[in-house]
Amino acid sequence: MTQITLSDLPETIQTLLNQAQKTGEPLTITQNGIPFAIISPIKKKSLLETLSTLEPLDEDFADVDEGLLPLDDIEFSK
Repeated sequence: MTQITLSDLPETIQTLLNQAQKTGEPLTITQNGIPFAIISPIKKKSLLETLSTLEPLDEDFADVDEGLLPLDDIEFSK
């Protein structure tokens, strides 16, 4: 697949692509009134969406508190 940077495109196309990215709406390019190509912005997944696709870990984590002294009780004054 051929790749090109946004800055290498003419300013008019950059403006249209930026608008498509902001709105999330695809940009349809027509030739003689007939749709020729569709440019659609890639939707970024949220962190939660990405994490939900990960497989669960089947390993136990090391006890990071092992060998440490117990925490001191802290009293807050009012």
